[in-house]
Amino acid sequence: IAPLRFNPTNEAWLPILHTTRDHWHFTVLFSNTARAHELDRTRDWVVIYYYDDHHQEGQHTVVTETRGPLAGKRVVRGRESECRLLHEG
Repeated sequence: IAPLRFNPTNEAWLPILHTTRDHWHFTVLFSNTARAHELDRTRDWVVIYYYDDHHQEGQHTVVTETRGPLAGKRVVRGRESECRLLHEG
């Protein structure tokens, strides 16, 4: 799609993924926030929106960590400790 924010040329650069797994519905897209643009992370930060058939819903942002023991790894913001356990295997 062509996002309205931070897109003066009206270029359609923002891909969107819609998918369903079991009873969960997901929409996934690159972050188009001011901060993502400022740090040149518009092709790195991914926002995942989700809901189920009972209208439980949420949102998470996935980034490539730049510091600490997870530097260079993909992590879910707010769930770094779980990501650390996953990456440690």
